[in-house]
This record gives sequence, structure tokens and C-alpha cells, in this order.
Amino acid sequence: MKVILLEDVKKVGKKDEVIEVADGYAKNFLIKTGKAEPCNKENTRALDERRQEKAEHEAALKAQAEETKKVLDDLVLEFTLNTSKNGQTFGQISSKQIAQALAAKGLQVDKRKIMMDVPADSLGTTKVKADLYKGQVIATINVHISAKDS
Repeated sequence: MKVILLEDVKKVGKKDEVIEVADGYAKNFLIKTGKAEPCNKENTRALDERRQEKAEHEAALKAQAEETKKVLDDLVLEFTLNTSKNGQTFGQISSKQIAQALAAKGLQVDKRKIMMDVPADSLGTTKVKADLYKGQVIATINVHISAKDS
């Protein structure tokens, strides 16, 4: 029997997939527990509408990420670190601090999406990348570190 999965079912399939399963399994478990619905014209049409809405939502998220990328590419975040007499810095700037500085400017970027290949621990400007949309939209943030006045 063909069914449309309404949620992920382990070892069977993912949400919104059309799969072929045994009649008894479909009727007695999948449909009865609300994990699937029979594959008929009405349900197939509803599935197509859900897929279309999801595609439109993903396109909107990507467009929003593109706009945020334009802003982040022109932005320079200023930080200060304690330094020794010979110019060595103590500590480093973390992704959490960068995310907080962006939030203060009204830009929401998850700290886990900030990719720091090299630590931001030296005076000057460091370029930090941020994954804004599934690896397809990556922004570059300029992080400027200066010495803290003693």
C-alpha cells in the first residue's frame, strides 16, 4: 500500500515521502498512529502544496541571509584586549563575543554558525566567516582588535 509519511519513521522514511509498505503495517500502525496517510489524489495534492510552501519558505530564508551577508561584509567589529609591554595579547575574542556584538547592532547570528579557522587573538584585523544559510551563504566579518588602554 502506498502512504505519505506525516513524520519521520525510523527505518521506513522521512516526512513527506511517498513510500510502499505492507497493507497491514500501513493500516494497523502508520495510519492508526497518525504517522502516515493513504496516498490518494486529495492527500497527494496537499503534499504538493506543503512542498511548495516549504520551497517558498526556504527561498525567503535564503534571501534574508543574502541581505544579512551584505551588511556583515561591510561591518567592522571593534574589540579590545589586554596587552603586555612588548605587545603580546592576553586572551582572545570568542564566537560568543562576536555574536553578542552583532546582536547589539541588531543582527542575529548564532554563535555556532561563526567559523573561526584561526583564533582572533592578535592586534589588528582578523577575518571571521559566518555560515548564514546551510553552507550556501557565507559572510565575512571583520574583527578589529586593539590594545586596551591601561
